[in-house]
Amino acid sequence: MAYIGIQPAESFTSFATQEFSTSATTSYTLDHAVANENEIALFVNNVRQQPGSGKAYTASGTALTLSAATASTDTMYCVFLGRALQTVTPATNSITAAMVGNDLISGKDALTDAPASTDEFLVSDSGTLKRVDASLVGRGKVLQVVYAQSSTEVSSTNTTYQDVVSASITPSATSSKVLVLGAAGGLNKSGGDTQLNLRILRDSTAIAETKGNNTGDSGGLFVPGAPLNELDEPSSTSSLTYKIQIQNRDSAGTVVAGQNNADSSLTLMEIAG
Repeated sequence: MAYIGIQPAESFTSFATQEFSTSATTSYTLDHAVANENEIALFVNNVRQQPGSGKAYTASGTALTLSAATASTDTMYCVFLGRALQTVTPATNSITAAMVGNDLISGKDALTDAPASTDEFLVSDSGTLKRVDASLVGRGKVLQVVYAQSSTEVSSTNTTYQDVVSASITPSATSSKVLVLGAAGGLNKSGGDTQLNLRILRDSTAIAETKGNNTGDSGGLFVPGAPLNELDEPSSTSSLTYKIQIQNRDSAGTVVAGQNNADSSLTLMEIAG
């Protein structure tokens, strides 16, 4: 069909209605003027009434006259048959699955990387459509992995902690956890009665320690390697530096990590919270 000007939008039609506050009377006022009673459908206690003179009701202009008085306990409403309301918005819950095309989202903008924690999805929860934040989806999923390795020999003759290996990671959300998997290789104590201690440091905070590598005398002690693991909850989206460090607890003799260029390693895994 041809149009002059802008083509009208497709419309969804409903009818204007009016509810009445009933009392012991036969006279009511309509919200909209009508030519006669045939332009409204009147319902009393959900029963449709017959229009016309000598019947249940007559109407003219805004005057509605009943053939018998209502009671205050009655319910009454009318539908204005000549006042169809049109809107381009469909009625609530009127769109069914069969009306939605399979290609509804084809050609729409697509994410080019992982969803941010503030992104939202639509999911069906036992048949009810609900909105869910991306932060609630995929908890426990590995989001990123950082790995570092060092074969540099590190020694200490005092109580100051020395760096063995380090790595940095920037969590994508404050709810993320960081799984720290560390291993210090080529550990040795010699020349003094002391204890070789290891720890994991996050920035300036110690989050895990291993103590007790000692012979109880000045004799030598060699350990091929020792693991250090920790599930950290930094509550941060800033860059975090994790380190494995070695300490000579009693400042006696020498403690060493990476002897004979043995490898030490550090793996950082961001886990969705």
